[in-house]
Formats: sequence, C-alpha cells, structure tokens
Amino acid sequence: MQNHNPTYSENNKRIAKNTFLLYIRMLLLMLISLYTSRIVLNALGVENYGIYNVVGGVVAMFSLLSGSLSSAISRYITFELGNGDTNRLKQIFSTAVNVQLILIIIITILLETVGFWFLNYKMIIPQERLSAANWVFQFSIITFAVNLWSVPYNATIVAHERMSAFAYISIFDAVAKLAIAFVIQINLGDRLIYYGALVLLVGLIQRFLYTLYCVKHFVECKYQMHFDRKTIIEMFRFAGWNFIGVSSVVLRDQGGNILINMFFGPAVNAARGIAMSVNSAVNGFVLNFMTALNPQITKNYASGNFDYMFRLVFQGTRLSYYILLVLALPVIFTTPYLLHLWLGIVPEHASNFSRLVLIFTMNESLASPLITVMLATGKIKKYQLVVGGLQLLNLPLSYVGLKFGFPPEFVFVVAFCVSILCEFARLIMLKNIVGLSIRSFLKDVYLNVLIVTLLASILPFVMYRIILCDNLLSFAMLCACSVLSSVLAIYFIGCTRHDRLIVKSFIHRVFHKII
Repeated sequence: MQNHNPTYSENNKRIAKNTFLLYIRMLLLMLISLYTSRIVLNALGVENYGIYNVVGGVVAMFSLLSGSLSSAISRYITFELGNGDTNRLKQIFSTAVNVQLILIIIITILLETVGFWFLNYKMIIPQERLSAANWVFQFSIITFAVNLWSVPYNATIVAHERMSAFAYISIFDAVAKLAIAFVIQINLGDRLIYYGALVLLVGLIQRFLYTLYCVKHFVECKYQMHFDRKTIIEMFRFAGWNFIGVSSVVLRDQGGNILINMFFGPAVNAARGIAMSVNSAVNGFVLNFMTALNPQITKNYASGNFDYMFRLVFQGTRLSYYILLVLALPVIFTTPYLLHLWLGIVPEHASNFSRLVLIFTMNESLASPLITVMLATGKIKKYQLVVGGLQLLNLPLSYVGLKFGFPPEFVFVVAFCVSILCEFARLIMLKNIVGLSIRSFLKDVYLNVLIVTLLASILPFVMYRIILCDNLLSFAMLCACSVLSSVLAIYFIGCTRHDRLIVKSFIHRVFHKII
C-alpha cells in the first residue's frame, strides 16, 4: 500500500483550506441562526422557549455513555486513517455502527422510563404546558437516536477532512430551520409541538444527506453486519474511561440547566438558551477551526511526528483563543443593547449569562487541542479520573450555592473556576504522558493570551465607561473599537515573527487577487 507522507506545508494548506470553507459556512449560518432565534423566541414566547430548551437538556443528560463512545469512534477512525489500513478501517466503521444501534435501544428505554418520570414529576413546568412538553420530549428522543446512529458517518467525514460536506449540509439545516421559524408563526395549533415536530423532520433529512454522502464517497462506509470482538472491547475500554470526562461535561452543562429550572423555572431557562445561542454564534468559529485542526493532530501522533504535533497544538491553542477574543470582546462590552437589538424581548439574566458563558468559553478554548492530543494517545485512564473528577464538582457545588440563595449566575461562575483547575490538571497529565513542556506552554500560550487580552481590553473599557451604549452609533463605535484593539494586540503582541510573515503574505495575495 502506498504510504502518503504529506509535508508540513501541505498539511498547513489543508488546515487553512478546510478552515476557510468552514468559516464561509459559519458566517452564513451565524446570520441565519441569530435571526431564526429571534423569530422563534417571539413566536413561542419566553416560557415555551425555556421549556423546549430544558426538555432537550433532559435527553442530553441520558447521552453520557453515547458521548463517550462517540469520542472513541471518532478517535479510532481518524487514527486508522492516519495508519492507512483500509481493511481495518472498514471493520471499525461497521462495528461502530452496530454498537451505536445497540446503544440506541438501551438509551431509548432509559429515556422512556427514568427520563419520563423525571420530566413529569421533578421539573418545574406549568401544568397546562406539560402535555406539550411530553410531545417535545418524544421528538427529542427520536432526534437523539438518529444523531447517535449517524456518529460513525460524521466521524468519517471529519477524518477524511471533507469539510465542504459539513458546509453544504449545514447551510441546508440553517435555511430549513429559518423556514420553520416562519411556519410556526401561522396559527396551526400548539406552536411548541409543531416546532418540535418540524425540527425533528429537518434532523431526519440532514442525517439522510450525511449518510448518502459517506456511502457515495468513502469505501469504508459500506455497512456490513460485522462485530469485531477485539475492536468492541478496545472501544468500550477507551469509552469506559472517557465516560468520566464526557459525563462531567454533560452534567456541568445540562445538569446546570436543569438546576436552574428546579430553582428558578422555565423563564430563566429561556435566558440561558439565549446566552447559549450567543455563545454558539461566536464559538462556532473556533469549533470550525478545531474541526479542521484536530485530524492533523491525531494523524501526526499516529505517524510519530511529535515535534510537528506540538507545534500545531501551541499555534492552534493561541489561534483558537484569538479568534474568540476578536468576536467575544465587542459582544461582552455591548451585550444589553445587542440583545435588545437582536431579540426585542430580552429575558431577565440573559445579559449576565451571555457575558459569563463567553468568558468561560474563552478559557475552555485553551484546552481543546490538549484534549485532542490526549484522545489520540488512547491513554486516558488517569487523565479522565483526575480531570473528569474535577469537572464532576460542578453539579454539587452549583446545587449547594443555589440552595443557599445565590443567583442563577452562580452556576456559570462555578463552571469557570473549575475550568481553570482542569486546565492545570491537563498540563500535568500531558507532561507525564506525551512529554508536553508545561513551562513552554505557560509562557508561549497562557502568558501570551493573558497579556494580549489585557491590552486589547483597555481602550474598549475606557470607551465603555465614557459613552452609554444605547443607540446604533455608540454600539457601532464600541464594536469597532473592540475589534480594532484586539486585532492590533494580537498582531503586534500575540503573533510570533513567523506568524506575522504568514499574515502579511496572505493579505498580499488577497490584495493582488482583488486588483
């Protein structure tokens, strides 16, 4: 079999190309999704919007094992693609599909028993909306099952770095959901029920398109009734330890959402839903970058190119943070007016939630490449026990705080503090497992981004204190100031000399193409 060993330059070009395709998609999706959220919130109302948000959280709470196995499947497919073993790749794919089908049956049974009981007897949902909430619950279960079945297909697309598939199908998804937002404004009955049913329909079509693409383009996606006992044991061993990390993240996010419902009701869940929409719009750019970068990190680990892998990790961590900084800084300084401009109706706590979740996400972006390296090694037992164990503290700490009368914002504050502890734990674990230099990482990444963030915030903060952001002019001035300040700080302080040369070369090429 021919062994392809692409040069570093070719890898960088592939990452840049894939990132560019994903960004083009993200710009369009962000505009559509933000407009869709406004229409949906106004059509459903704050209470129904909150109910839809928290019911989906109940389903997500039961996806703990599936999430850990999904990570295992993605890791094994990407790893074997890096090794170039096509026969092994076919075995892993078919085994993964069969494992997912078994999981669908198990988790559906749990949801229809334990999940149904929790929804109807433990959550705060107005009695007159309980029937609609149960309909949404059933739609969410079907959507979850379809998504679970398609995990091996999506993992194969990412492993092959065919990001154009995600770009086109995601554009269809966004446009379809925009159409749903307009349809539910028509008075056909209970809007919450119709919204859940139409979202399910779009999800089914989207999953069919992904499957069709994979079967047509990738030879390993021809499904066979194949159970590789050794592969199943390896996946479950990997997933068993990864379960701790995945469950801790789900409990942190969706568990916190359910706690907010139990203490404050669905209206505050609506505020959290808005904050997560803001975060998704901003964080989507980083997720796209990491989606393009992650396969290269895994493949270079599989082929033994550790020096280049570490270079990708250091550069990728800084760049992912800086992408977020440029986008998040203007949002943080203009949140109340931005939400008013976007939504019209702004639920209480939405501004605070949005700011806190963006700060949390900026900190979490520093961990994403490190997590990819850890998953690539497959040696995750000690890592998951330590880092996953720390993240499991989110739920009990949040519960105790809310029980003592702290506001709902306390859930996000706890998540941020625990996130910082996890960052240092990851560095220590990776030093022992792959020889990552903690000192170099702290200097080249953490110190770098801290200085850039402080410098980038000075000018916008001064302007924020001087002018009142309550009209379009002041809003535009604050946004422009924040973006300009962050770009300058990143270019002159955050970028290395080599990074600046790449930026100059890119601008030069774009300028010559334009003229």
